[in-house]
Amino acid sequence: MSNRAVDITLLGRTYSIACPVGQEAALKQVAVKLEQQLTSMRARTNSLSREDIAIMAALNIGYELYEEKMKNQDYIRQMDERIGLLQSTLENALVERSHSTTQEPSPRQDDPHSKG
Repeated sequence: MSNRAVDITLLGRTYSIACPVGQEAALKQVAVKLEQQLTSMRARTNSLSREDIAIMAALNIGYELYEEKMKNQDYIRQMDERIGLLQSTLENALVERSHSTTQEPSPRQDDPHSKG
């Protein structure tokens, strides 16, 4: 897969970033979100250097990613439990059905071959 240079601007500086073809829009969306965080931090903490602001933004984004991963793991665990419950329910239903079909059916009264 080939890369294409995409220009993004963060805190007034433009960076040319190599990006896989087809992923340019995603990179630009991420850059917009990052720029918003950087600008917000700069406004709140005017004394921090550009590097310090970048580190704080990286920590915030890393924490957001961590929270999302934890939510996903919890969701996966819940789905695994539900799938297990469904499998158990289906297995029980199949066992019950196989027991009811393996029992000798009672002879029908209108069956001329029945004993009775």
